[in-house]
Amino acid sequence: MRILVQKFGGSSVATPALRSQVAEKVVRARADGYAQLVVVSAMGRAGDPYATDTLLGLALATGADTTARELDLIASCGEIISAVVLAGTLRQKGVDCLALTGGQAGIITDSNFTSAQIIRVNPEPVLRHLREGRIAVVAGFQGKTEEGEVTTIGRGGSDTTAVALGAAVGAEVVEIYTDVDGIKTADPRLVPEAKTLELITYSEIFQMANQGAKVVHPQAVEIAMRRNLPLRVRSTFSDSPGTLIASGMPGGWPGFQVGKIITAVTHIADVARVKVSTPEDDVSLELRIFEELARGNISVDLINVSPSEKSFIIKDSDVARAMLILDRLGLKYEVYPDCAKVSVVGAGMRGVPGVMARVVRALHDAGVRILQTADSHLTISCLVRGGDVGRAVRALHYQFGMTDKSQ
Repeated sequence: MRILVQKFGGSSVATPALRSQVAEKVVRARADGYAQLVVVSAMGRAGDPYATDTLLGLALATGADTTARELDLIASCGEIISAVVLAGTLRQKGVDCLALTGGQAGIITDSNFTSAQIIRVNPEPVLRHLREGRIAVVAGFQGKTEEGEVTTIGRGGSDTTAVALGAAVGAEVVEIYTDVDGIKTADPRLVPEAKTLELITYSEIFQMANQGAKVVHPQAVEIAMRRNLPLRVRSTFSDSPGTLIASGMPGGWPGFQVGKIITAVTHIADVARVKVSTPEDDVSLELRIFEELARGNISVDLINVSPSEKSFIIKDSDVARAMLILDRLGLKYEVYPDCAKVSVVGAGMRGVPGVMARVVRALHDAGVRILQTADSHLTISCLVRGGDVGRAVRALHYQFGMTDKSQ
């Protein structure tokens, strides 16, 4: 049995016309001989009646202390509504199908409400329906605990649902449908001429997702990479083949470019740089700083630690809480809001001399000042002022041959 998983995001199922388009893609794949599992997100975005943020807003508007358990109950409803409505659309086209919640599809999580982790997937409920010739339409973003409590698995959770189920049932590929025709070499809002990547490795897309590219959830990529499960990012609104995410092993998928240094340029906006002055003789202070920030649920990135100074970036929205923590510790610090982290990502940069020099040259020539840097085998990240992010991304995109000079 050849199994295909197709995941459709909220913008793909928001209207009857769009759901009819989705159903046509499902029907075509069925005609190709696949047994199918379809995963859906909640319909639309914040403000739309069945979107997750709208439902959460409804619960929080009561002014009462709504528990995390109850927030998961209402948040899970958006995807369930999507699954039921899409199943109805498929039946109108003569397709035998069944809508399932995440729990009914065999997804078992821990009890960390609103951000649960999948601990195992029982494939039998879904496989039973596939063997009987039915398409399983599964509500994404959710599961249940061993005790039967409904949980949600965090933002981007429908991607994770699709990949976890795909791995459990032995799918041939997982297709993730969005409103773009694949993964781009940069954000097309900043670089209109950004190209659609035909192929990309798991490690590259994992880094891109962590460095700000909103394409596939990092947890979904991690599961796919562990199971060597190919992913394909496609558009709901075209027949473009999209971008294949797979192993980049030599001799593996044809089309991976040998010698390509940089695959894409990504960015994260709305971050602040924090510089904390510390006495050199207090070696335990750096531990207290990061422990207190962690207790305050503040994520830090681009970290640079020296005996006399600790610098890092945080979300602009976390600045006020971070300042309270640092004040409580009696520390001197400076905060530089409205920054952006710009990164070049590529498996080909490992061990190649001169990549950093080209990054610095590109930003220097574009008049962009580098405030701080960090690097790994697959990425080089630079902190820049928020107003410079567009110029920085475009300059790096051109520097590494992803934009023609004529453009």
